[in-house]
Amino acid sequence: MRVFHVGPDRFTELDGLPEALPTGGFLWIGTARSEFEARIVTLQEHLYRWQGSQLVDLHVSDLLNQQLPSHYDYTSWYDLLVFRRLVAGNGAEALPADDAQATIASARRALQGIDTSPVGFALFDRVLITTHPSDCAVREYFAQRLAGLGGVGVEGRTTVRLPSSPADLMLRMVNHMVDSYLDLRRLLTRQLGALQGELLSPKSRFHDWPVLLESRNTLHLLEDICEDQRAAMQEWLDALEEWPDAADAGTRRERELLRVRSRDVLEHIERVLAHVRRLEQSAETAVQMHFSALGHRTNDIMRTLTVLTAIFMPLNLVTGFFGMNFDTLPLIHSATGVWVTIGVMAAGGLGLGLFFWRKRYLSTRG
Repeated sequence: MRVFHVGPDRFTELDGLPEALPTGGFLWIGTARSEFEARIVTLQEHLYRWQGSQLVDLHVSDLLNQQLPSHYDYTSWYDLLVFRRLVAGNGAEALPADDAQATIASARRALQGIDTSPVGFALFDRVLITTHPSDCAVREYFAQRLAGLGGVGVEGRTTVRLPSSPADLMLRMVNHMVDSYLDLRRLLTRQLGALQGELLSPKSRFHDWPVLLESRNTLHLLEDICEDQRAAMQEWLDALEEWPDAADAGTRRERELLRVRSRDVLEHIERVLAHVRRLEQSAETAVQMHFSALGHRTNDIMRTLTVLTAIFMPLNLVTGFFGMNFDTLPLIHSATGVWVTIGVMAAGGLGLGLFFWRKRYLSTRG
């Protein structure tokens, strides 16, 4: 558990939970889910001392639940947001350049390694509690970034301003998690491109249908997660619109900035959702093209066999005719009869072959 004081112009990490809230700014308590479960009693006592309220037991269960979808809820004391992240897991790696089987194996590991663990946010008036997976880099990223913006121990920094409220910091973290999908997007595009290349290659026989099925299931899962993210952020935005009007202009401006940032996060989620759907459509199109190519090759083979059958049928007719056991057949008692028959058969075969070639029945161009 790490505790930070986010002031108007200073970002400071505290040694532990303070007895009282610092003057000005707000507290950010970032904790791993296991640590949150171990210290929930102490945290609840401090929340009651700071804000006069505690986390509801059901919301504590939500923050500890690793399978919970993205959703938003609220009470009269605080707001709760659970947001599932989309990051490449440990199975992601670079694709080999020329090994097809290694490419397929890499695609399988990358698609199975996508991490969708939830991150929880509890927003009080002056306290933000975030629960993270044990390997989540979001907390460390913002701890370092805000320390650089605030200039720990340095006065008079005027670069990018620090978050002005728990809601502002929450939206920045959510936006960062949504934008982290960009790396995952490149990975998914590359891996699915490798699968589609193997699928449509005329020189290979595609047998890795389980990998393709896993990729489609993964894309369906990502689509469901993105839709849950969008619904949660839309509910948060609706709740933000219902907040009572502020008395002073500064608070009104701050809330308007929160609305703008919330709409920006929602627009980023829409873009991620649109890209996932494009990948789904691309995978479906590749499968359809694969079967269309198989059908086209089958038609070419059947057309060639049909033409060859049509060429040899007259030849079979001639050989069958002269193979009858009759003594009065023409040319059978002539010394040149066999050569005449062979010439007629050769001329008929070549003529039919030329005819079918002119009709493009034997052409690979169709």
